[in-house]
Amino acid sequence: MWIHNLNPVLIEIFSLEIRYYGLVYVLGFLFAIWWMQKYRREIGLNKEEVYDFIFYVMLGLIIGSRLFHVVFWDFSYYFFQPWKIFYLWEGGMAFHGGLVGSILVSWWYCKIKKVNFLKVADLISIPAAFALALGRVANFINAEVVGRVTGVAWAVDFGDAQARHPYQIYAALKRFFVGGVLIYFFTKKLKEGFIFFSLVFLLGVGRFVLDFYREDILYFGFSVGQWMSLIMVIVSGIILIKKYKKSLRKVFK
Repeated sequence: MWIHNLNPVLIEIFSLEIRYYGLVYVLGFLFAIWWMQKYRREIGLNKEEVYDFIFYVMLGLIIGSRLFHVVFWDFSYYFFQPWKIFYLWEGGMAFHGGLVGSILVSWWYCKIKKVNFLKVADLISIPAAFALALGRVANFINAEVVGRVTGVAWAVDFGDAQARHPYQIYAALKRFFVGGVLIYFFTKKLKEGFIFFSLVFLLGVGRFVLDFYREDILYFGFSVGQWMSLIMVIVSGIILIKKYKKSLRKVFK
C-alpha cells in the first residue's frame, strides 16, 4: 500500500497558491485553443471566434460542473456554507454537469455564429477527453474522489488509514484511452457528430463500470454518477445505432 503524501499546491508565492487542480484547467484551455485553431477553417470560425468559443465553453463547463456538484453530490455542505461554492481551488467539480454545461454553451454559440454544431462538437471532443483525464490526475493529487477499500497491492491510503483503489488513476487512464480512440476516429473522416456521440457513449460506459470501484452512496444499487452515465449510454447508443451505421461499419471493418 502506498501512503498518499502529495502536496496539492505546486507553488506558493507569499499568500498566492498555484494548485495542480487549477493548472489542469489552464492546460486543458491551452490545448483546446491550439487544437481548435489548427482546424478552425473546417468548422467555419476565425481566430478570434475560436478564442471566444473556448472561453464560453470553459465558462459553461466550470459553472455546470460546480452546480451539479453542489446540488447532487454535497448539497448539505454548501447549504450551510454557501460562500464555499466559489472556492473552486478546493475541488468539487461534477463531470456530468460540466458535460451538460459545455454542450449547452457550444450549441448556443454555434447557433449565434451559424456554424455546424456537430462539426464543432466533434472537434472539441478530442481535447475535452484529454483535459478530463488530467482532471482525474488532479483529483488524485488532491486526494479526493477516492476508491473503495481493497486489498490490491497498488492500493493507496488517502489519509484515512484505509487501503483504497486509486479510482482517480483508473478514470484518468480510461479518459486518455478514449482520447486516443477519438483521434483514430478523426483520421477516418466519418459522418459529422460521430466523434461527439462516441465520446458521450465511451465516457458513459467507462464511468458506469469504474464507479463500482469508487467510494460513493448507492441508490437502488448504483451511484448518482452511474445513473447519469446510464442515460448517457442509452441516448448516445441509440443515436449511434440509428444514425451512424455506416460510420460504425467503417471504424470496425
